[in-house]
Parts: sequence; structure tokens; C-alpha cells
Amino acid sequence: MKPNVYFIGAGGIGMAALERYLLAKGHQVAGYDRTETDLTKALAAEGVSISFDGSPESIPANFTDPDTTLVVYTPAVPESLPLFKWFRDNGFEIVKRAKLLGEITRMSKGLCFAGTHGKTTTSSMAAHLLHNTPVGCSAFLGGVLRNYGTNFLLSESSPYTVIEADEYDRSFHHLTPYIAVITATDPDHLDIYGTEEAYLESFARFTELIRPDGALIIHTGLKLKPRVAPGVKIFTYSRDEGDFHAENIRRQNGRITFDCVTPDGVIKDIELGVPVEINIENAIAAIAAVTIAGEASDETVRKAMASFMGPKRRFEFYLREDGPKGRSIIDDYAHHPDELKASITSVKSLYPDRKLTVAFQPHLYSRTRDFAEQFADALSLADEVILLDIYPAREEPIPGVTSKIIFDKVKTPDKVMISKQELTNTIKKCNFEILLTAGAGDMSEMLPQIVKIVEQAK
Repeated sequence: MKPNVYFIGAGGIGMAALERYLLAKGHQVAGYDRTETDLTKALAAEGVSISFDGSPESIPANFTDPDTTLVVYTPAVPESLPLFKWFRDNGFEIVKRAKLLGEITRMSKGLCFAGTHGKTTTSSMAAHLLHNTPVGCSAFLGGVLRNYGTNFLLSESSPYTVIEADEYDRSFHHLTPYIAVITATDPDHLDIYGTEEAYLESFARFTELIRPDGALIIHTGLKLKPRVAPGVKIFTYSRDEGDFHAENIRRQNGRITFDCVTPDGVIKDIELGVPVEINIENAIAAIAAVTIAGEASDETVRKAMASFMGPKRRFEFYLREDGPKGRSIIDDYAHHPDELKASITSVKSLYPDRKLTVAFQPHLYSRTRDFAEQFADALSLADEVILLDIYPAREEPIPGVTSKIIFDKVKTPDKVMISKQELTNTIKKCNFEILLTAGAGDMSEMLPQIVKIVEQAK
């Protein structure tokens, strides 16, 4: 690999992990992003030269030679960006971040976690589990792990690399997994794929890339028809059935404990550090991957699952008051209808007798258009709904597509549609008991201020 690497979209969570990996390996690293964030500030402090000016003049001098500089980009950045065009016009090798990850999977044993939802938490659990074994791992994750304060783990000696395999733009087709996990194949990213059939075909192609000495771990009941190479072993999992599943599930005093059934026996008394229903299934998938790799004892599994704090923005508690009338604020990254439904259902099971207020910020115009009815059905499970404007991310507006197409279908009578700027005052006035904020946008940035206001109002 070339000594200098320039990242277009350097502030992305996935790009940041690669930047840190390359810095650790002795490369010079620079890049561009649109806006400064806490993450870009941290990267700059660690040695990444980051510019927020998209002109070619902002490129550091030692990154202007195509013989010594590799350019890595994310599809989230438009190719019309002037510095992007300059790199293309001057003969630089330009690759997607996924291709760089693919090289890493070919140099190590990649445990690659794919799926419409669940992949961030599941891959994070597997990384934490391996990190608690003598062999360790490197990891490239889609969320910042609260156990470590980073989305990137580095081991100089471990043969294993844990990777969150992203299906957006078919990025996961660059990988060569040793063990692949597929958590779900509910249609998403239809702006890229067009149809459910094309989406499923992309996952089938992913299964073809597994090493012949490897394994596929797939959730039971998926429409997906795997196409693995000869020699690849296939295992199934879910909460209630499959080669790996749970039994003897116990829910008591805000805790969830279960036994994990594996092809080789039963791992008893696994307690979840983040005690929500969906994490039973997530834990089973992570345990399956590490067990098949042959690296975890039963005691290590118990220790790791109990100490796992989860990724930031995945069922993260911002406020947790004790007592039967204590209030709680939980933030979750749920941005697909099935994720949102699972998140709301999990909160309701934790607090069955409390009023649940859900503040939801839709992510992407295309996803809102494609799944408005499903989002409305999920939100209708809440006792009170606060619906924000759409967070556009990489997209331009689509005529006729606003949060209102969700709002009009929500069956919960107690509902309101607001701008993000109105969120703090709306929550202050609503007298919530349990508040769930959900979505992949920027609403979570307001939570520290919201918590402060709520605590002051006691």
C-alpha cells in the first residue's frame, strides 16, 4: 500500500477507523469532510490532517503525488466536489473505503457482520467478546463502543478482524469473510437497489465471497437463498430456534439472563449488559461467530456479555431515575421501520406500566417515501409521538415527501409534528415518563441539553 492515504469523507465513523488503523501502521493520513465534529477534532489530535475546504488547494503538498498517495472515498460525498475531480483528473488511484477493508479481510480472518439491522450491535458484541480472550482482535465498527470510547480496536498480533459489512452501494462485495453473519434482509436502500429482489441478490452475492474454509451464520426464516462455495459451513440462529438459540430466558429487576444452546452444548446463565429483548438475538449471533472461530470459553462469554455496554446511540440511556415514578431518556439509532418497531417494543417490555413518548427523526427522503406506512405502524405502538422533519443526509429533497406522509398515518391520537428547533421546548412541556429518541440524524446532539433542562425542572 502507498505511504500516504487521503480520505474524502474523513469524518465518517467507518472512515475514521481506517484512518486510525493506517496511522497505527505508519502511514501519513489526511482528508476532507464537510463540517467539523468531535470526531474530526479527535482525528486531528491523533495526527490526521483534515480540511473542511473542498478545493484542490486545501490538499497538503505531500498528498499531491499519485505515485505515493492512495485516495479513499465514501459514496456519501458527491463526485462533483472540486478536490474529488482534481484527484480523478490527475491520475490518482481512487478506491472506496470498502475496497480497503476488503484488503484487510484478505490479510486476516475477517468476521463480517451484515444485515439490514442489528449489524452494529452484533459486530460490537463479537469484538468485545474476542477482546476479552487471549487472542484479541482488530475491529472496524459502525458505532463508538462505550466500553472503549472508539469504533476501532487494534491488535498487532491477532489473526481476527471484526468488520461491520455495509450493504449500502454494495460495499460489502469487496470483502472476503472468514465467517459471515447475516442478521436480517428486510428491504432497505431501495434508492440504490430498486427492488427487494435486487437487494436479496446482493446478499446472495455476499455469501459467495466467504472463504472455502469459512462459515456462514444466518438468521432463521430469511428470504435469502445463500450461494456459498464448497467447504463453507452454514449455521442458523435466532432467539428461539436454529443451531444457536436461547432457552430459559429470565427477566427480573431490569435484568435479562438466558442460556445459549450451541451445536456443542449449552452456555448457561448469560446476563446481558444492555438488557433489551433484541440483544438476546444479537448476543447469540456474536457468540456463534466467536464460538465457531474456536476462541471463547463459556466463562469468557459470560464475562463479556455482562460487561458489554453497547455502542453509542444503540439503546443508550441518557437519564435513568430509580423508583416506580422515575423518568428515563433512551436514545436509539433506529432508522428502518423494523428497527424502530423493535426499539419501541423493547422499551415497552422494560417499562410495561409507564407512558412511552417517542421522538422520531426520519432519515433520508427516499427511505421516508418507501416506508412511510411501516414507520407510521411502528410509531403507533407509542403512547405519545413527536415527529421531526426529515434529516436529509446525502439526499436532495423529493417533491411531496415530508414527515407529514408518516404523520398522517400514525394512529396514536397524542401526536405532534415539529421542527428540530422546537424539540427541547416540546419535551419540556410534554411531562413524559419514558422518552425514546430514535433516528439516524442529528437529534441526539440535543440530548445533553434536554437532560439538563429535565433535571433542573425537578
